[in-house]
Amino acid sequence: MSSKRIGSRTVRLENKPTIISAAAVVGPKEGEGPLKEYFDIIIDNDLYGEKSWEFAESKMVETAMRKAVDKCGKKLEDVNYLIGGDLINQLLPSSFAARELSIPFFGIYGACSTMAEGMCLSSMLIDGGFADLILSGTSSHYCTAERQFRYPLELGNQKPMTAQWTVTGAGSVLIAPNAKGPRIKYITVGKVIDKGISDGNNMGAAMAPAAIDTIYAYFNDTKDDPNSFDLIATGDLGKLGKQITEDFLNKKGIDISDVYTDCGVEIFDLEAQDVHCGGSGCGCSASVFAGYIYKKLLKKEFNKVMLVSTGALLSPTSTLQKQTIPCVAHAIVIVNEE
Repeated sequence: MSSKRIGSRTVRLENKPTIISAAAVVGPKEGEGPLKEYFDIIIDNDLYGEKSWEFAESKMVETAMRKAVDKCGKKLEDVNYLIGGDLINQLLPSSFAARELSIPFFGIYGACSTMAEGMCLSSMLIDGGFADLILSGTSSHYCTAERQFRYPLELGNQKPMTAQWTVTGAGSVLIAPNAKGPRIKYITVGKVIDKGISDGNNMGAAMAPAAIDTIYAYFNDTKDDPNSFDLIATGDLGKLGKQITEDFLNKKGIDISDVYTDCGVEIFDLEAQDVHCGGSGCGCSASVFAGYIYKKLLKKEFNKVMLVSTGALLSPTSTLQKQTIPCVAHAIVIVNEE
């Protein structure tokens, strides 16, 4: 068995995959939220100069990726692989961004878990010696997600209070081996968990069991102390899913309450911005990590962070065929170590 494996599901990375740069691009609503000072670019309208929302999203993730490369003085041709994905059919935003970037491309789909999934795969490739520089990122857009998964915006459907607001945003990270900066030390890959929830307007409750399962697996594998973390952040469980996760982990003997938050809770002012249970979408954990969390790591205000991006693996097809919602969560642990 590989010496890099710990327990049943966790991998310890030995060649110091380091996040040498990150960039976040968000929409106007996100730019009015409590984290606005941490984002690299705030666009002034949802179309971002494009003819459709889907291509506006593609431009956002392309911009975030170019920005991450530029910020550390690298060139696109220096990057060995591009790993990305999104929520839209056939990964339209990511694939068309990859067309413009002209970097060897792995397209992945983990729904809203895609940011952590991409970082898991990137760090494993770096740790294994298969690449020297990998660009990874993802995006979502309120208007594209609503059009694909729910109802046309023109209908003006009223949302139940359990619903969340899909983040218009993109985040990207650039990862290299043995460099200076926050490094990815552990990854825990999630299992697909389905507890029978079929309501697409209650995504926090649907995804929480996957987050619980992955976080519990990490602590069970490593015997780590939850209070050794400065921050444990789930991806987009929102207010309801966050409370479920905290409560059930506590019942399992893991108390993360002092260090736990959710990116979907942090990115918006839940009351003032009327987003019900908070933010969701691939761009939620992507922009919060690449903007807020990464900058805190660089300043050594955070020195040990767990990001657990959460994803609901439903589709228009599964919904029409009356299926429940399978979910997944992937965890990465990032540390400041010399």
